[in-house]
Amino acid sequence: MFETLLLIASLSSSSLFAGGEPLQLQLDAPFNDLFEHARDDDYAVTGTLRIPGDGGLVAIDGVRITLRGHTSKRESECAFPKLKVDFPRETRPTTGLFAGLSSIKIGTHCGEAAADHLTPRFGRLANERSPFREAFVYRLLSALEVPTFEARPARVTYRYTDARPGQSPRQDQPVVRDAVLLEGTDEAVRRVGGQRTIDENEFTTAQAQLSTADTVRLAFAEAMIGNFDWCLKMTPRDAYRCDARHPLWNIVAADLGDGRAIPLLYDFDVAGIVTGRHPWFRDVFSTAFGSAGTEPAIEVTAQLQRTRALFTRRDLDGARTHFTQRKPQAYQLLAAAPLDAPGRAIAQQYLDSFYAEIESDDHFYRPVVVATDVQAQSTADGGPICGNLAVVPVGTPVGNPVQTVGTRVQVMLLDALWQWASRPACAAVRRGPVWIDASAIGRDFPAR
Repeated sequence: MFETLLLIASLSSSSLFAGGEPLQLQLDAPFNDLFEHARDDDYAVTGTLRIPGDGGLVAIDGVRITLRGHTSKRESECAFPKLKVDFPRETRPTTGLFAGLSSIKIGTHCGEAAADHLTPRFGRLANERSPFREAFVYRLLSALEVPTFEARPARVTYRYTDARPGQSPRQDQPVVRDAVLLEGTDEAVRRVGGQRTIDENEFTTAQAQLSTADTVRLAFAEAMIGNFDWCLKMTPRDAYRCDARHPLWNIVAADLGDGRAIPLLYDFDVAGIVTGRHPWFRDVFSTAFGSAGTEPAIEVTAQLQRTRALFTRRDLDGARTHFTQRKPQAYQLLAAAPLDAPGRAIAQQYLDSFYAEIESDDHFYRPVVVATDVQAQSTADGGPICGNLAVVPVGTPVGNPVQTVGTRVQVMLLDALWQWASRPACAAVRRGPVWIDASAIGRDFPAR
């Protein structure tokens, strides 16, 4: 079934997304008016989009421009938020790169922050380094046959039709910035053979509505790019980064009919492979775990290790094979992508960490806690730690022994299941070694 959907995708993709070189566009609109209403849902302005055509840029007048994004519209995040451009029905392009599209999404530069500065609340890279990095992520997932939106890097000229004096950058002159173009949700759903988008209020669980192969590949993909800004409720009792309000987050479920659906990943502007780091890292993980000692390696390992608590060994090994077979395409795409030098190095770190983990049985099936009701303690003879949260979930990765006393072993734990995330009382569990019973540790998880 998955291969059939990929064939459909390859046959129905817009030519807009076939190329990888940045596309030149121009968008004229009253941006000040639009941004002032950022918190008003569905507020729209009208503008002109100029797209490549015979002899130069061709104007499409009367396009409807709205803001999009869950959090990027907040004042603390993006001064220039993400956009959606809808083409008027009567003037939709019928030829050229945009033929057949009813809309496009623009991942903007967000702001004018310094090169590696992250926004304080959600950790975005608020400058034009971000869009090309995010475009690479979309194209990487497509190359690895993970369902996502089609994307293309772009260079967009923005012209304020309601320019104001004294602004930075100047609004009475064109503002030219890097961007990423994304296909519309409806187009993406149709491309993978979907009939409609399943609303998150309708979605129940991945176990009930998605194929296991799609679900495990999704989890591997999110691990590969260091993305934690997503949620997919796996089972009725799953609460990992999910709640009752959001069984889906930054995932579109395309309804295939007969109760089946396929997930499309999107929105990677706060993924580690884009931002280079996560401000919250030390509230959850520690680079003291393992031998790699880098934040990308720890992030990749944590999410991959979580999959061992969700899927069978057969399913896990199937996903490992899937990604390993397509490794050459991943690195070829990285070599050709129009990335800034630091961005290319960051992407390589994540890819290297991912493949180092999945290509080796010793790395992937590393020691974890396999017994229930295991207590983490501060001393070999049972010192208390972390109050009533000291129970270590089954599947929690365990580092090499620091020391052994009788049947007890001192080890670093990796909070792959977010048992102690952001809990001040449990900082000692995250940052240093704890004592547990040696007999509680094993590699045969999930069991053969």
